[in-house]
Amino acid sequence: MESSLYPTHKLYNDPFRFYFSMLRDIEYAEKCVYLEIYRFNNDAIGIRFRNTLLRKAREGVKIKILVDSWGTRVRPQFFKDLTDAGVEVRYYKKIKLFVDFFTKNHRRNHRKMLLIDHRISYIGSANISEYSLNWRESVLRVTGGITQELEKVFKHDFTNYNKYQTKKGSFLKILNRDGFTIIRDFPSIRSQKIMRYYLDAIRKARNEVLIESPYFLPGYQMRRAMMKAAQRGVNVTVIMPMHSDVRMIDVLRSRYLGPLYENGIKILFYREENLHAKNVLVDREWFAVGSANFDYRSFRYQHEIMITGEHQFLANQLYDHINTTINNSVTFSYQAWIARPRIQKLFEYILLPFRHLL
Repeated sequence: MESSLYPTHKLYNDPFRFYFSMLRDIEYAEKCVYLEIYRFNNDAIGIRFRNTLLRKAREGVKIKILVDSWGTRVRPQFFKDLTDAGVEVRYYKKIKLFVDFFTKNHRRNHRKMLLIDHRISYIGSANISEYSLNWRESVLRVTGGITQELEKVFKHDFTNYNKYQTKKGSFLKILNRDGFTIIRDFPSIRSQKIMRYYLDAIRKARNEVLIESPYFLPGYQMRRAMMKAAQRGVNVTVIMPMHSDVRMIDVLRSRYLGPLYENGIKILFYREENLHAKNVLVDREWFAVGSANFDYRSFRYQHEIMITGEHQFLANQLYDHINTTINNSVTFSYQAWIARPRIQKLFEYILLPFRHLL
């Protein structure tokens, strides 16, 4: 039986709180637990999850785990007790030698979902790892029939875990349930479903577009849509970390910030640890929460998933979350950008050809 401690739908941003909530829900599991995660580390948090899942497996709960072989670099021995207890553990697309070795191996499964007993879902930005305990994340806990739709995504991914070619139709299908829409991306230069939804939402925005992303490298179409929205009077605000955990992106993103600022985009840097949340909120009504970063790599090369909707109580929670982020951020300095060192401009130029891969 589900614990009464938790509301039906809730947005978390504190890893301590959502890890506790996840573990409690796993403890209450009676039928099944499905976990699809990019990074599952051998550390205090990873071990705690592994041991909790092991106890449930020994109680007869069906458990399946899909991790990405690039993001999760622990050896299979880490999961041995789980597999001995009947848990199915699969590594998504192990690194292989190809003629186009780099391109194919660059296509990773970046999705992050925890599904419990066909009725509880967690979806968002966070991995299973203690290294991000101090980061600001966004993880949405929802209950109801939407979990059954997310299970369809998980089962498809679990079945096709090591295929470099799969039926595109099954990836492209948009899933709807309980007022939510599930958008999936697979590696593609043409499709990029999540980006298309973002473009549509920004183009339709009347008053406000709020974007949180740890890695901010928007393509031409996205930059153009954002600037046009700002020019027609929409408040377009982007919040990113002062210093992310991928410093090359921090260097390259600077190339885009000046022109965006010149066209009316408000840019803020979160100053507390790392901002790893991946959210979009339009007109305080339409929201998107999930795994996709606001960059070329997520839109083009990675398997991502976002959950969108117009539930006002969740939109309000997300607005409060973003407002807190803003209150702990500093404003982009255009004058400092103009005066940035030549060596930084040189590195921006050098990194630019690799913007799709960072």
